[in-house]
Amino acid sequence: FAQTKAVPALATATVELREIELTYPAEAVVEAVKQATIAAQVPGRVVEVRADAGDAVKQGQLLMRLDAREAAEGYAASQATFVNARANYERTKNLYEQKFISKAALDKAEADYKAAQAGSGAAGAAASHASIVSPLTGFVAQRHAEAGEMATPGRPLITVYDPKGLRVTASIPQYKLAEVRANLRAKVEFPETGKWVDAAKVEAFPAADPRTHTVQARVYLPDNLPGVIPGMFARAHFVTGKAKKLLVPAAAVLRRGEVTAVYVIDDKNIARLRQLRLSEPLAGGFHEVLAGVSAGEKVALDPVKAGIVARPAAN
Repeated sequence: FAQTKAVPALATATVELREIELTYPAEAVVEAVKQATIAAQVPGRVVEVRADAGDAVKQGQLLMRLDAREAAEGYAASQATFVNARANYERTKNLYEQKFISKAALDKAEADYKAAQAGSGAAGAAASHASIVSPLTGFVAQRHAEAGEMATPGRPLITVYDPKGLRVTASIPQYKLAEVRANLRAKVEFPETGKWVDAAKVEAFPAADPRTHTVQARVYLPDNLPGVIPGMFARAHFVTGKAKKLLVPAAAVLRRGEVTAVYVIDDKNIARLRQLRLSEPLAGGFHEVLAGVSAGEKVALDPVKAGIVARPAAN
């Protein structure tokens, strides 16, 4: 007959009732607090590209250069006009002081001088727009133009972001809004890596979207989170209250196809596989037990090892 063997000493945990925070989960997307998409301000062909997606950049660093010869020629012409107007104003001023011309002539010369000065400044600014520089220190998130393409005013060229400030944005239905506002705390889960972090700050918008009847919330992340970048999928768990739940460590859970189970260690140090029903993963590496085990029972923290040593032995 088959007999279940007693297992050697295994690391175990006790299933227990514990007070935990109740949360409302919402799908979210990571975004940078400081992010800028730089667009062309003058027409011109992209003649040089100095940064690509993923590159680290500094504030004021040249990222792209446009062929804006028309703007440069316009600036040269405005400079010539400005120099001529300034000289004419100085001559007119001297003549007025000697009472050879009227005040009206002096006023006109001064007006022409100021107009030429303003025109020169505007043309210089337009010429400087041929150099695309980074407005902040950070990383290039995306490059929208290739060398040789034509840039037109308003066309996005490159997007940069500051990795020191990241947040996730999620939508909260109006029926949960009061509970979320009462706590304004959240935990953020990154399902692909299994990482959980406590939010640094939570903000909920004051108005709801009239089409979806949801309120957008911003959950700010701690600084310097390795592996977290804008655009990543995340799940925000907004705290809505507290309650006592029956918990089992996630490490003790064994999954085989459709079966979810744990190895329960009894008083005689016998390990028996028991199927159970669990909730979604909770922060801290736990699952809520919906059915299958009771408070006070011990479970093996290494179910694979427990399964090996607890195989039935034939007598």
